Amino acid sequence: MKNEKSNLVIYTTILVAALGYFVDIYDLLLFSIIRVESLKAIGITDSQALQNMGLSLLNWQMLGMLLGGIAWGIYGDKKGRLSVLFGSIILYSIANICNGFVETILQYKILRFIAGVGLAGELGAGITLVSEIMSKEKRGYGTTVVASIGILGAVAAYFVSQVWDWRTAYFVGGGLGLALLLLRISVFESGMFNSVKEKMVQRGNFLQLFQNKHRFFKYMQCILVGLPTWFVVGILITFAPEFSKAFGMTDTVSTGGAAIMYCYTGLTLGDLASGVMSQLLKSRKKALLFFHLFSAATIVWYLTSGDISQTTFYLKIFLIGFGVGYWAIFVTIAAENFGTNLRATVTTTVPNFARGALVVIAPFFKAMKAEFGQIGGAYAVGATTVLIALLVLYFLPETYGKDLDYLEE
Repeated sequence: MKNEKSNLVIYTTILVAALGYFVDIYDLLLFSIIRVESLKAIGITDSQALQNMGLSLLNWQMLGMLLGGIAWGIYGDKKGRLSVLFGSIILYSIANICNGFVETILQYKILRFIAGVGLAGELGAGITLVSEIMSKEKRGYGTTVVASIGILGAVAAYFVSQVWDWRTAYFVGGGLGLALLLLRISVFESGMFNSVKEKMVQRGNFLQLFQNKHRFFKYMQCILVGLPTWFVVGILITFAPEFSKAFGMTDTVSTGGAAIMYCYTGLTLGDLASGVMSQLLKSRKKALLFFHLFSAATIVWYLTSGDISQTTFYLKIFLIGFGVGYWAIFVTIAAENFGTNLRATVTTTVPNFARGALVVIAPFFKAMKAEFGQIGGAYAVGATTVLIALLVLYFLPETYGKDLDYLEE
């Protein structure tokens, strides 16, 4: 009976973390889906201005995620994983409801920043909690379920945007988040964290990551190994309409919504495949290496499109999404690399810094685009992100089956 109750707690925690990430991804990607429609509604009509303003708003959202990642990560190690799950979803749900009322670019920037801060806490806290309550042999399955179900939020955002206008789509996202709070009442705090609370040890000291050379390089490796994902999502997919024109497609893509839907469908299947592969191979690194190489091949295939049909274009987008579908492994590696007193800080900041790297990737792409054109610029940025990821993967330690009940001194 006790074992059944324990399993029920684990399954409930996985479900709640997965649905939380589902709403997180819905809200995170919604702007990219309704970018053109929403900006036109508040007076931006020029095609170049739409792309430049889209990049600007995306940067504000990602800046919020960078700062929020640090704040929520520290809070998760000091006060608990559950407090972050509750606090972050309240903040981004309210921000997204308010987003449905924007009338000016300034309002849009402020609210995307606030939403970014809120969105920063969800994934890291959920993965940390699931990693700490599951056995070391099976936790990869738990984090895979969280990431795979969560990523479907982007698909849901696309279909909602097809049924309702962009303002209502924001209201739906905020409403889903607030409704999820009721389900979170049934989730319990990590026993591993509760045991650390009784010890005289520093918890959530962000500066601790920079006070030890080995720890700092390991932390940076955990961030940089995920760079290609946000090059693909933030540049190749978000600006699919602009790329379809650059490829010389006769049947161009008018908005990025369908591209994001197909990409994230691929991402979901990729997350399932990569997570299961890492469990079967008993190696996070081998699975991640396979997906990095597959991703590099699909990026090249995407950028050599030419005048293709929309059907072929979306097939390429689906496969490029599958190629970067290693988010579950990526975040699990971060959780497994650090002790309980710093785990939430790391697991929350790492994905947000990787996503927030778009703040650097976007201007880099803009500069390369001015020098080499839309496609040439994408080649330059894509090659850079993939090579960096492969290099740091080589030096990352293997973490499959690692005991997580330890502290960072």
